[in-house]
Amino acid sequence: MGADRFVTFEGGEGAGKSTQVARMAERLRADGAEVIVTREPGGAPFAERIRKVLLTPADRAPSPLAEALAFYSARADHLAQTIGPALSRGAWVLCDRFNDSTRAYQGAAGGVADAHLDRLDEIVVGDTRPGLTFLIDIPPEEGLARAKARRAEASADMFEARELAFHTALRDAYLAIAAAEPARCRVVDGARAPDAVADEIWDAIAAHRQSATAAEG
Repeated sequence: MGADRFVTFEGGEGAGKSTQVARMAERLRADGAEVIVTREPGGAPFAERIRKVLLTPADRAPSPLAEALAFYSARADHLAQTIGPALSRGAWVLCDRFNDSTRAYQGAAGGVADAHLDRLDEIVVGDTRPGLTFLIDIPPEEGLARAKARRAEASADMFEARELAFHTALRDAYLAIAAAEPARCRVVDGARAPDAVADEIWDAIAAHRQSATAAEG
């Protein structure tokens, strides 16, 4: 279902994903493509309501399995209401986080078994998997510092507030995912200037777009 046009952006806190999603959307639109920019959790009305619950700081965090189930509930709505229809009509979908985030946050760092996440992917995601994923890699200390500066006086969300060891485990998990799926995943050094990051991502998207167009033709 047009999965070649489904591009996801992954990474730890403060990696700069949202900035790069916006830049790539602008460049694709300038090149004549229809582009949908979306995010997880969220991207559809019910999913956005779940987002508010998931990211609100709490005295006691839910279990990783409860978190995973909530993320997949939001993802089901997101796919049905936003991603699926956009891909069906031939639009490009640029998504800030998708199921790799669940694999990293609730799976590798949280301890939810791969078998459980495999089953949830089978039920919820099915064949609508990204054709291209960018892992914007950054040392967790730098990413957390960026996130803190970005939010100014606001409180850290439930995930930003977790200890450094959690964020280090996230980075390791993302790099393992990228190593396991090199055809889909591109690791990009997010510690560089945003322009340099954007140029590398654009070159990869342009090549991917050319390949996808040739395959469709």
